[in-house]
Amino acid sequence: MAEVLLEQVGKRYPSGFEAVKGVDLAISDREFLVLVGPSGCGKSTTLRMIAGLEDVSSGTIRIDGRVVNHVPAKDRDIAMVFQNYALYPHMTVEQNLAFGLWPRRNYRRRWQAWISGAYRRAYRDESAQIQQRLQQAAALLGIEDLLQRRPKELSGGQRQRVAVGRAIVRSPKAFLFDEPLSNLDAKLRVEMRTEIKSLQRRLQATSIYVTHDQEEAMTLADRMVVMKDGLIQQIGAPESVYANPANRFVAGFVGTPAMNFLTGRLESHAEAKELYFHWAGQRVPIPAAAIPPRAPRELVIGIRPDALGPQPQSAGSFQFRGQLRLQENLGDRRDLFVDPGEGPQVVCRCLPEGPLVEGKEAVWGASFERLQFFEKGEAGRRIEFDS
Repeated sequence: MAEVLLEQVGKRYPSGFEAVKGVDLAISDREFLVLVGPSGCGKSTTLRMIAGLEDVSSGTIRIDGRVVNHVPAKDRDIAMVFQNYALYPHMTVEQNLAFGLWPRRNYRRRWQAWISGAYRRAYRDESAQIQQRLQQAAALLGIEDLLQRRPKELSGGQRQRVAVGRAIVRSPKAFLFDEPLSNLDAKLRVEMRTEIKSLQRRLQATSIYVTHDQEEAMTLADRMVVMKDGLIQQIGAPESVYANPANRFVAGFVGTPAMNFLTGRLESHAEAKELYFHWAGQRVPIPAAAIPPRAPRELVIGIRPDALGPQPQSAGSFQFRGQLRLQENLGDRRDLFVDPGEGPQVVCRCLPEGPLVEGKEAVWGASFERLQFFEKGEAGRRIEFDS
């Protein structure tokens, strides 16, 4: 397998649009790294530059220490799995799997020989090696019974397995996945997600995966890279990115439902140990110890929906009043949509315990330890407690 290194990599199109802006990224050998972000953030363009399908406008890409900026895609020894499967409709599954294995020397003649069956007679050793790799990949993916079918006879999940198999048989230095599950239904996406992660662990393969689905990113990644507007916003293990987002964009993008953001102002209380947070027409008391010492007066408090819920009135948590507008029953949990009186609604995710009446006002709260603090400006950087 391989290490992949990007040094100040950028992509600018002739129109002047800058899709990727000075990306620095090191992918370790055998790592499963996921690029995630909204449409147009530059993640697929970054992947295509690594693959050699897009020219690099600036910076350097290295694969196993070798600069590959001007190396053709076919000579980079990587395999790519596409969103649309990219299978040849006139070929069988076996022929699709074998397509990338033919020796480049006398390529056309050998391919025609394979199709006719003459290849196995004329090139017995090569044919045996190819057949062995095909059978290994087919067994690994559970598609042994599909080898003589054509793509139109396969389901979406089966087509995606064949696309992955075509990458596996080549034994490349790295695997690149460009939103491979986006065309599948929800149930099949979960199944294939599990299969891809399991496969990567068995193959111990360096893998770079692109998706706009943050849940997919968190379940697959050893490390995830969150991108926006061609820039990297944060790199880290999924649990670290979720728990300690670098800014408001990352906090709002990672996690379902999205984090609640309460924009307000801090004011001192007569008691030095307590402050008031003015938000949505309410004054919420907060102990000074629960707020980062360098927090500005104007700020944004972030609260994950699973940290919020209905509470009895007390002084032991961050509490506000709000009217329950809507509740969605999801079986093992409920999403509650609360109107605090002014500004955006607040979302709570809680267990389905006890009756809640829509239209009724109640007290809602979260532990002070679950609050996160962000700057109010456009960058929205997270405000840290002094270590």
